[in-house]
Amino acid sequence: MPLRIVLIIPTLDRCGAEKQLALLATGLPSREFEVHVCALTRGGPLEAPLRAAGIPVTVIGKRRKIDHAAYFRLHQYLCDLRPEIAHTWLFAANCYGRLAARHAGVPIIIAGERCVDPWKQWHELAIDRLFARFTQRIVTNSAGVRDFYVARGLPAAKFAVIPNGIEPPHGPVETRQSARRRLLNELGLPASTRFVGAVGRLWPQKRYKDLIWAAELLRWPHPDAHLVIVGDGPQRRRLHRFTRQIGIATHVHFLGARNDVPRLLPALDCFWLASGYEGQSNALMEAMAAGLPVVVSDIPGNRDLVVDGESGLLVQPGNKSEFARRTRRLFDEPEFAQKLGENARQRMAEAFSLTRMVERHAALYRELAGDIRATGTPG
Repeated sequence: MPLRIVLIIPTLDRCGAEKQLALLATGLPSREFEVHVCALTRGGPLEAPLRAAGIPVTVIGKRRKIDHAAYFRLHQYLCDLRPEIAHTWLFAANCYGRLAARHAGVPIIIAGERCVDPWKQWHELAIDRLFARFTQRIVTNSAGVRDFYVARGLPAAKFAVIPNGIEPPHGPVETRQSARRRLLNELGLPASTRFVGAVGRLWPQKRYKDLIWAAELLRWPHPDAHLVIVGDGPQRRRLHRFTRQIGIATHVHFLGARNDVPRLLPALDCFWLASGYEGQSNALMEAMAAGLPVVVSDIPGNRDLVVDGESGLLVQPGNKSEFARRTRRLFDEPEFAQKLGENARQRMAEAFSLTRMVERHAALYRELAGDIRATGTPG
């Protein structure tokens, strides 16, 4: 009989953790695992592909930070479903989901910490420590996230590090020439244009102002350099205004949220990520899998992916001039840029495949379920 698992997450928006959950849910072998997905707050763009794959999706409809009615709906859902494993993802689901699973008698509870979270205050970290007592494992995607939480009092022995997985391309891969031509036409730019790309939510964590300043510095040695930003978020208007204030609006292009990022990536000459903190960036992994040379901030999550000088280039967070300087080298030394891109592609294929991510989760679920069946208590 398949092992019944419920994956609980706040939303099904097109973000990093949500995408990994959807890939896991659809990748687990159905003969062995009966997977259900529960969105605590709302659905989102990833709901449709989950349903299309035959994964049951339930939306609880939490509306407030403290929502007792939503908690009781979640508790009743778990009582009716009777899963053997509840695997929660991100803070709100880790709180509501773990507590409801405990009270519903779910035998195995797994939490998911997907990012270094410096925003958490003392009471939120206290909740993490308290709920860890009845959590069998805490799954994270990088050693940096694990170390962050262990330093704040969570038990190191409960952590399992399972890196994110990269989805293989669907259908024919677009050529660089075709992708460049399409993007040049969309933006009305000449064929000599150099494209630097950044993908992610327009949010302070991502430090897009640093990238815009770096683009201004890069423009002096390379007037043909243009920065393409894919994504949306609360800082969009502010960032638009900032580009006008420093006189670079004609060289920074905000494309908004897009569903065709894999088709855009081959058009780029370089990929940037300036985040002050990350768990393990899906956007960075996708850029590396596409064979792009990357210049990214030197933070724990990125260091798991990029070996400086071999599969990309690392820059201290906030160092705008170094972003520009190291990108200038990529433009001036195309053979070096190509080598970094090829090494990045190989690293993603060997160490961060979707198959490997799914298999490591499946092995964890089997291990914990085996402990229950053998001893009656989770490992």
